[in-house]
Amino acid sequence: GQAQVGECPAGTVGAVPTVVDRISRLVRDVPDFPTAGVTFRDITPLLGDAEALADMVTGVATPWVGAGVTKVAGIEARGFIVAAPVALHLAAGFIPLRKPGKLPWRVEREAYELEYGSDALELHVDAILAGDRVLIVDDVLATGGTAAAAVRLVERLGATVVGVGVILELATLAGRDRLHGRDVHALLTDG
Repeated sequence: GQAQVGECPAGTVGAVPTVVDRISRLVRDVPDFPTAGVTFRDITPLLGDAEALADMVTGVATPWVGAGVTKVAGIEARGFIVAAPVALHLAAGFIPLRKPGKLPWRVEREAYELEYGSDALELHVDAILAGDRVLIVDDVLATGGTAAAAVRLVERLGATVVGVGVILELATLAGRDRLHGRDVHALLTDG
């Protein structure tokens, strides 16, 4: 589907494409992946374009400048690619939220339900300190199950979730509704 303009750090008007338009054209739809009926949003063409990658990082980070973010938590796996440079942009630390069994030390875990089963996220118990202000970042917000689990996990360790930042929100799947009024910023919105 065609992505609509979401929050954008800067663009141009008139016939010249905006930053968001250029980024949108680099997100590829892959029908029937990983299963029939699902359209996968592939960000690898975006990641391969140096200028668009820089614009994407700035676009995802900009709404949170001045929000006192101390840590950026990236959701495995594509969220890592977005969250680490966003953390650098915000002068914050980076926290990987991993699938079970991937972290080598003591972890805290949060299980969640998916439309096709269940999964869990883990993070090291010392990755977040009480009082940290955490931005949760992923590539796509779809049904919101994973992002909601990330919020619960971060808050259970005593941090404040500042908000959720993503490249693309699939608005028709209503993932924002599962985040119960959290501040959510999407660079692109589809649907």
